[in-house]
Amino acid sequence: MSNIVIKATDISKQYRLGLVGSGTLRDDAARFWAKIRGKEDPTLKIGQTNDRTQKSNSDYVWALKDINFEVQQGEILGIIGKNGAGKSTLLKILSKITAPTTGSIKIKGRIASLLEVGTGFHGELTGRENIYLNGAVLGMSRREVTRKLDEIVDFAGVEKYMDTPVKRYSSGMTVRLGFAVAAHLDPDILVVDEVLAVGDAEFQKKAIGKMQDVSNQEGRTILFVSHNMNSVKSLCNRGLLLEHGSISFDGNIDKAVARYLGGDTTKLNYKKLDDTWALEGFTLKSVAVKNRKKTIDEPVAQDDDIEVIFDYEFYEANNERFDITLHFKGEDGTYLFVVSTGSAFENGLKLGKEKLKMYIPSDFFNEGEFTIDVFLVKGKRVAVKYEKDVIKLLVIPRKRDIGVYSGKEVGFIQPQFEWSY
Repeated sequence: MSNIVIKATDISKQYRLGLVGSGTLRDDAARFWAKIRGKEDPTLKIGQTNDRTQKSNSDYVWALKDINFEVQQGEILGIIGKNGAGKSTLLKILSKITAPTTGSIKIKGRIASLLEVGTGFHGELTGRENIYLNGAVLGMSRREVTRKLDEIVDFAGVEKYMDTPVKRYSSGMTVRLGFAVAAHLDPDILVVDEVLAVGDAEFQKKAIGKMQDVSNQEGRTILFVSHNMNSVKSLCNRGLLLEHGSISFDGNIDKAVARYLGGDTTKLNYKKLDDTWALEGFTLKSVAVKNRKKTIDEPVAQDDDIEVIFDYEFYEANNERFDITLHFKGEDGTYLFVVSTGSAFENGLKLGKEKLKMYIPSDFFNEGEFTIDVFLVKGKRVAVKYEKDVIKLLVIPRKRDIGVYSGKEVGFIQPQFEWSY
């Protein structure tokens, strides 16, 4: 028997810009006429890609276009992408809040969604009454909800306000109760949007731990949307990256996060150099930076050993020494440090066809995007060749244990100093 609990096939969603509803009377008539003739909806042939940075020259936009994916039972899928990429639209379709314009979606089991603050709550009802209301919507009996009630209240941490109308709750209190209800009322699939960011740090860690528990121990499926890549990496093992309403990557969560933060890792971390790096008997052919234990297409995390690799040919020294010097820069262009072969090799670069490697220990860089300027230095003084931003190093967050601080540390590097009493 198949373990697939969600199957999305060719899902697309079209909206008309600036208007509420499907469009004009003329468009509705055209749709109706096409339908009775067994033809395709004519408005599906028009519309722009969902790129919020571009000026629109059409009345229609595709918020989602040709989305295809499957989710297995017990899987925790991280859905990531920039604002406006289509994440919330996709979750609304999965939660059956809105219908797709084209395509089909098949879901096996009960879905509980937490997409916005107060999702599924009636403001005039008390917290206690809303718990029973949500349970009824999920098809649970009053007795089943009562059995879970104490656990929900304890997790939410709002016991004092259980008999107060929800409209008087703060946004954080509402999210606490909403998540507690969604996670404890036995849904087969839990859908959680960025709404958890409203909660405090303590609750976010608690919520992520709960999602991990219900997936690992109870076999529930979770779809998790967040802009906090630490949380995504801690919770998920698979990532779905949306760009302009389409899936640009579906696979390993490390690679998905790397693409979200800085693009294709292979294109970032390797550069083949042109003929301008052939001079005075020396030719620098390429520069690469990678995880020391993995291939060039694997992302580099904070706790990975790093190596910078130079492929070069050097045949005519002319009694001069040559060295390679590197300037490392942070995301804002700030120079962080300089390193050179001049301090490593007594006589400079070795003659011949060589592969030179420099090693950077794990836990040296914080997460972020770093660039490297490369110099070819003659006689320890004269830079005979210099190029800025030759290559980029993208460092993604390490995978942290649930329950520890999951924010981004300040600064570019994280040196390890010796402590003693």
